[in-house]
Amino acid sequence: MSPEYLGYIAGAITTFCYVPQIIRIFRLQSAKEISLIFNILSLVGFVIWLLYGIFLSLAPMILWNSIGVITVATLLYAKLKYGRQ
Repeated sequence: MSPEYLGYIAGAITTFCYVPQIIRIFRLQSAKEISLIFNILSLVGFVIWLLYGIFLSLAPMILWNSIGVITVATLLYAKLKYGRQ
């Protein structure tokens, strides 16, 4: 197995770990318990990792961090929408 496969596997796991939380927030329409700072730092981290992947032309990093930006941006949107109720 090449190291690139590990990048795809690790990226999938770390990116999709946010999905159950997003589903829960939209179902309950509550995000009080979610940290705003956590969301902002996660989004900034994903953007920096994405830029790093782009600069080095690393396909797994570009793929999963692009999806990660969308996923965490969705989580941040849900936090801002449902976090103060």
